[in-house]
Amino acid sequence: MAKLSIKGLIESALSFGRTLDSDYPPLQQFFVVMEHCLKHGLKVRKSFLSYNKTIWGPLELVEKLYPEAEEIAASVRDLPGLKTPLGRARAWLRLALMQKKMADYLRCLIIQRDLLSDFYEYHALMMEEEGAVIVGLLVGLNVIDANLCVKGEDLDTQVGVIDFSMYLKSDDDIGGKERNVQIAAILDQKNYVEELNRQLNSTVNSLHARVDSLEKSNTKLIEELAIAKNNIIKLQEENHQLRSENTLILMKTQHHLEVTKVDVEAELQTYKHSRQGLDEMYNEARRQLREESQLRQDMENELMVQVSMKHEIELAMKLLEKDIHEKQDALIGLRQQLDEVKAINMEMYQKLQVTEDAMKEKNEIISRLEDKTDQINATMKQLEQSDKDLLTQTRTIAMSFIKCASNEAQHQYKLVKDISF
Repeated sequence: MAKLSIKGLIESALSFGRTLDSDYPPLQQFFVVMEHCLKHGLKVRKSFLSYNKTIWGPLELVEKLYPEAEEIAASVRDLPGLKTPLGRARAWLRLALMQKKMADYLRCLIIQRDLLSDFYEYHALMMEEEGAVIVGLLVGLNVIDANLCVKGEDLDTQVGVIDFSMYLKSDDDIGGKERNVQIAAILDQKNYVEELNRQLNSTVNSLHARVDSLEKSNTKLIEELAIAKNNIIKLQEENHQLRSENTLILMKTQHHLEVTKVDVEAELQTYKHSRQGLDEMYNEARRQLREESQLRQDMENELMVQVSMKHEIELAMKLLEKDIHEKQDALIGLRQQLDEVKAINMEMYQKLQVTEDAMKEKNEIISRLEDKTDQINATMKQLEQSDKDLLTQTRTIAMSFIKCASNEAQHQYKLVKDISF
């Protein structure tokens, strides 16, 4: 039915011979058949109140795949009076036909099978090869000029019924082969003319661009030419001024040459007269030059001797400076050693003071021990008087104690001497 509808629409439009409008029956039947083709195998979508089955969903997807379809989609949304998605889809089909881009839009849609699977079942017409065939047939509709008034037309409530009587063959169709051949030739010619027109439009656009670029370059060249002319005028003026100055300089030079020539002739006469005196002066100067040369040679020899003596003096000064530096380093080392010795002497002096203090303490201890010894001796005398036995024991104990104390004092004294030493 799609093939018959498209073929019948093209043949009737060419025989009709002018722009089609909305009331043309084959055109109305074409939209009904396209609506049925787009509805075939459409998935049912559940809405809040009922089930929704509309072709506006896949058609609305075209603007995302084909940027030029954004304008037609925006026009459909802005149309007043369209309340249902089906009405928007019918308006979209009419606008696409008027733009002669219905085949391009649907071709972009059927290529994206993965996106169409969200709207159609796997056996739908748009998912099968027949969809590509119908899109190919729609290319032939580009020869039709349609002027459809979408605004104000009731597209929401139209009932799409296919009138099969328009596609049944009659006796007149059997003898219409020649007319079909003529129609095909006219279609081919129209397609050729449209393609030629497209190529000419592209050529004209390119020529316009070239003309604009040439005009811009021409204006630039005119400006450069004006600047060059101004520069030429300035250079000519400068050339004329330089030529006038050159003539003045030439005249001054000639006058100066004449004056110089007279002076040279006078100087030549004077030179001839004074040449003899100059020869004598030359001989005298030559003799003086020889004497000066000999004197200079002597001075150079003396200078060489002075230079060698200077080098020797510099070498001796360097050795002397090196010796002085070494002695200064040794003096610095001796000063450091002297400081270290002073520090050691101060430390030994402090230790000696500590040792003397310890000796004083030990002497006090010894004096105390001697006092105790005297006390013990007195006690021993008393004990001897009281008891001889105890006297003997006490003497023995005291002597041992005294020996121990004296040994300890001697040991302490030796330690103090060792420390002080």
